[in-house]
Amino acid sequence: MQFSKFGEKFTQNSGILQLMDDLGNALASDQPTNMLGGGNPAFIKEVNEVYLKILNNIVASENDLHRNIALDSVANYATPQGDVGFIDTLVDFFNRNYDWGLTRENIALTNGSQNAFFYLFNLFSGKYADGHDKAILLPLAPEYIGYADAHVDDSHFVAVEPAIDDVSHNGETGFFKYRVDFDKLNSLPALQNGDIGAICCSRPTNPTGNVLTDDEMAQLDKIAQQYQIPLIIDNAYGMPFPHIIHTDTTLTWHDNIVLCFSLSKIGLAGVRTGIVVARPEIVKAISSLNAIINLAPTRFGGAIVKALLANDTIQDLSLNHIRPFYAKQSAFAIGLLKQTFADLPQVKIHKPEGAIFLWIWFKDLPISTQRLYQILKEKGTLIIPSEHFFVGLDTANYRHAHECIRMSIAQHDDTLAKGIACIGDVVKAVYRGEMV
Repeated sequence: MQFSKFGEKFTQNSGILQLMDDLGNALASDQPTNMLGGGNPAFIKEVNEVYLKILNNIVASENDLHRNIALDSVANYATPQGDVGFIDTLVDFFNRNYDWGLTRENIALTNGSQNAFFYLFNLFSGKYADGHDKAILLPLAPEYIGYADAHVDDSHFVAVEPAIDDVSHNGETGFFKYRVDFDKLNSLPALQNGDIGAICCSRPTNPTGNVLTDDEMAQLDKIAQQYQIPLIIDNAYGMPFPHIIHTDTTLTWHDNIVLCFSLSKIGLAGVRTGIVVARPEIVKAISSLNAIINLAPTRFGGAIVKALLANDTIQDLSLNHIRPFYAKQSAFAIGLLKQTFADLPQVKIHKPEGAIFLWIWFKDLPISTQRLYQILKEKGTLIIPSEHFFVGLDTANYRHAHECIRMSIAQHDDTLAKGIACIGDVVKAVYRGEMV
């Protein structure tokens, strides 16, 4: 069977397809798997109890039209912009907590943030009417694996290799941190020539857990305004929910910034609800795309979290349950990694500043981490190799891009312990030349 170019592009192997296939197959399998490769959030007892209570309440409740709230949220379409009641609740929440002066025209909903980035990347890159072929600038590689194949034609990304600093963490050595290399970024021909349509970054960064500093964000904001292009910020793990950030940060918005949020990492990945805060022109464009591609975004996620936003309970869950859980898991996993690789100083961990992953660098590893992934998969441990995350870079001669792995810390302690032990055994054998 022959597909169009669109079909050929979206049916080829991709990093995000590999990740989601591995996740689904592992969950459906009756074979034990150390699932350290997915992005699924953890099941946190205190958080799940809140959701169960809400679900029971909305199943038993009626709205002002005397319709069952749960049934109404799944039986009726929203507008293409999204459920109006949920949007109004979000407007009140953001204005109450940040004083941004938002109106209903500043928020659009999507079927997950992946859906939102598909829209945004295709709105701001590719062929323009003036003849420019514009790209999305990723100021700090590595970046989120799900961005890589989001364009409907070809790939339109430009990225900058990171500056890498050796740092300490909690008084310990063996850590490093990525920073934006602004000298390289500002000298990019594509930026200077007007061939960049938008700047995009995740904060905290998936896959590394890096959190761009307020100063780095201010510089990116200034560059975006200088070149009259939007700055898109992916807050899937960030402020104000799920707020899995372990450093001091400020969340800023004005009409040249596009903020993207998600309900996934507060533990509601299955409701597929993305939130975009932007200027009205962008919101209208997203609404138009929603109408054509989805008719309307899902409503059920909003039905669950409206009350949590209205009384700021969502912040309590984030700050007092979700963030502490991942901080604990991070410390536990780092302790195991430091013990496992105590005799291998070339193994370093990215400073854990946020998100639900650890990023591990096996300096001068004799094989690629794509090959390491295959070996570990055969032994029942899933990770994600680094090659997929350096979107927008030619990594053929960039060895660092083939030496790292992303490891989820959202699993139970015993899964982390077994998975890290397996990684340690295999990596040590690889360094000794016993495994290729």
